[in-house]
Amino acid sequence: MSMSSALNNAVTGLTSTARMAEVVSSNLSNALTDGYGRRSVALSSVQVGDRGGGVRIDAINRFVDAGLLADRRLADAALGGQERSANMMLRLEQAIGGPDDAAGLGARLAEFERALITASSDPASELRLATVVSRLQDVTNTLQSNSKSIQSLRQEADAAIARDVVVLNAALQQVDALNADILRINGSGNDPSSLLDARQRAVDQIAEIVPVREVARSNGTIGLLTTNGTPLLDLGPREFGFQRTPTITADMTLASGALGGITVDGNVLDPASGIGRLDGGSLGAAFALRDQSLVEAQTSLDQIAADLIARFQDSANDPSLAPGDLGLLTDQGSVLDAADLPGLAGRIAVNIDLIPSEGGQPTLLRDGLNTAAAGPAGDATQLDRWIAALATSRSDVAGMETVSAPGRIANYISQVGSTRLMAQEQLSFTTARWDTLREAELADGVDTDVELQRLLQIEQAYAANAKVIQTVDFMMQRLMEL
Repeated sequence: MSMSSALNNAVTGLTSTARMAEVVSSNLSNALTDGYGRRSVALSSVQVGDRGGGVRIDAINRFVDAGLLADRRLADAALGGQERSANMMLRLEQAIGGPDDAAGLGARLAEFERALITASSDPASELRLATVVSRLQDVTNTLQSNSKSIQSLRQEADAAIARDVVVLNAALQQVDALNADILRINGSGNDPSSLLDARQRAVDQIAEIVPVREVARSNGTIGLLTTNGTPLLDLGPREFGFQRTPTITADMTLASGALGGITVDGNVLDPASGIGRLDGGSLGAAFALRDQSLVEAQTSLDQIAADLIARFQDSANDPSLAPGDLGLLTDQGSVLDAADLPGLAGRIAVNIDLIPSEGGQPTLLRDGLNTAAAGPAGDATQLDRWIAALATSRSDVAGMETVSAPGRIANYISQVGSTRLMAQEQLSFTTARWDTLREAELADGVDTDVELQRLLQIEQAYAANAKVIQTVDFMMQRLMEL
């Protein structure tokens, strides 16, 4: 081998080992960086004219398991949706109160019933009668508070939809821009690995919002579509829109047009569901909460309010009442209208004829709401009727469930708790699946032990090439001295 050939081999070897050391250093420093793909240097031997051979850097390879990445992204979507659902249902349960909550609806109704029993033992006591009215106001205030909490959660779900749409659009724009950059870098023969990392992180962000599939193209760019086939990014990113509703009331629904749905490129995506085929991630969970789960919770609460009003305006429980007369409870001062139930829990109120601060008389509890004259002060008959009204099993307005007033509330609280528990169990399963896929993805990433071993090998190769150059230099100097 001639000295020029040896020198050429050593110089190309130093160049390649320097680049390899740079790649290994990048792997080590980004071992815990999300979206980072492990790199390696692809080398090949070359023949450089009469000067002998050497090595050439063909490419910087980036290693990512596409199948595992796709599965993990689907798990991202499921986890994002389940986390949102479980968190919202937990907050709903906390707002409603559990069966042992002293400020919960069940406890408030029990206090009202105890006040009635206490008043029945001494019907002449106006203080005890006033206490009954106060406890009944606690029941209505709790119903109103629960209704307000549910609508507040619906507003939060609506705001979450708006945030997700903003993030989705921004991420799609970012992926489109990175596609263009990668295409340009590939065309110039440079390494696009850093851009590929950034694009993977952007797609991961999209995957938390909607389930997404990545479609590879031959030029290094990608397209995106949902698992149900809705295009997100093809020749360019699609523009998704959503009009947020700052204040939501119980009667406002998507079907009535009072709440917004998703638009794509200015057109309504799906008038029926509002979300179409974008369901499956955090965006779909927010729609389900706003338009289904929380609406069902409000409907059940309105059924409780309707049941209480109906019990206490029934002439069977107060003979002084005629059809159309107000009972102990009203719908903002009106009788119960079975055709106007949405939001009733937020409108329920105690009849002002009983409230002392409104000029009412608590003694009407004892004498009858529409009695012509006061009855005997010691007669507890009417108070006993109110007590019996609570315990009587009645069907709801829809004629579906026959149960006592405390039983109906207990069933509602149990239903909310069961829904929360199911959401958390599903979250636990989804989290375990995501953890498994994430660990598998990380295991296929940067192994610091292997990278350090490779770095030692690179150091040895660098030293050997440097030694060759040093030897050639020494030989040249000796030849020059001759």
